[in-house]
Amino acid sequence: MRDRKDELAENLAKVERRIAAACTAAGRKREEVTLIVVTKTYPASDVRILSELGVRHVAENRDQDAAPKAAACSDLPLTWHFVGQLQTNKVRSVVGYAGLVQSVDRARLVTALSREAVRQEREIGCLVQVALDAEESGRGERGGVGPGGVEELGELIAGAPGLRLDGLMTVAPLTGPYAGRELAAFERLMDLSTDLRRAHPAANMVSAGMSADLEQAVAAGATHVRVGTAVLGVRPRLG
Repeated sequence: MRDRKDELAENLAKVERRIAAACTAAGRKREEVTLIVVTKTYPASDVRILSELGVRHVAENRDQDAAPKAAACSDLPLTWHFVGQLQTNKVRSVVGYAGLVQSVDRARLVTALSREAVRQEREIGCLVQVALDAEESGRGERGGVGPGGVEELGELIAGAPGLRLDGLMTVAPLTGPYAGRELAAFERLMDLSTDLRRAHPAANMVSAGMSADLEQAVAAGATHVRVGTAVLGVRPRLG
C-alpha cells in the first residue's frame, strides 16, 4: 500500500505541475482550475489514498462501479461527479451519492433527476453535456446535446426542483469539424458558456480536458479538468 501511495503522490504532483504551468501560460491563477480525478475501474483503496493526498473531487462513469465505491468511501470529504452516459433507470442510485451529474443531455433525464432529487431531499448540480460532433440540435456519439440545444436544456434544468444548473461539460470530439482540434473545441465550449451565463450567471462551471489535453482546456478557460490515467496509471486489462 505504501508503494501505491508513493506512486499516486508522484503522479498527482506531475499533474499539478502541468496544471500550474498551463495556468501560468494562460495568465490565469492556479486556483481557477479544479482537478477532478476520474477513478473509474480503480478500487476504493485508491480513492482513500487520493483523499489522504488532498484530492476532493472524484468522478465515475458507471453506476454499477461507482455506487459500491462511493458507499465504501462515504466517510471521506469527497464530492462525487457522475460523468458517463446516464440511463434513467440508474438515476435513483446516482442521486444517492453524486453531488454533480456532468452528463445531462436530454429532457427525460432532467425530469428523472429532478423527481429523485426531490424524493431524496438533495440538490444535485447539473452540467449540460455539449456534443461538438453533433448537428446543432442533434446528439453526439458519446452522448451530449448539440450546441443548438444547450439553451433549452439549461432552462429546463434551472427550473427543475432539486436541481442546480452549474454549467457545461464536453469531451473533445473524435469526429466532425473539431476532431483533432481540442483547443478550438474548448474555445467553442467557452463561447457557449458565455451565452448561458447571460441568463444564468451562476452557471459558470466549464468542465473540459482530460489527461491528454488538459493544457488546451486550461488555455481555453476551463474551470475543471477531469484526469484519470495521468494520476492513476493505465490499468491492465483483465483476462
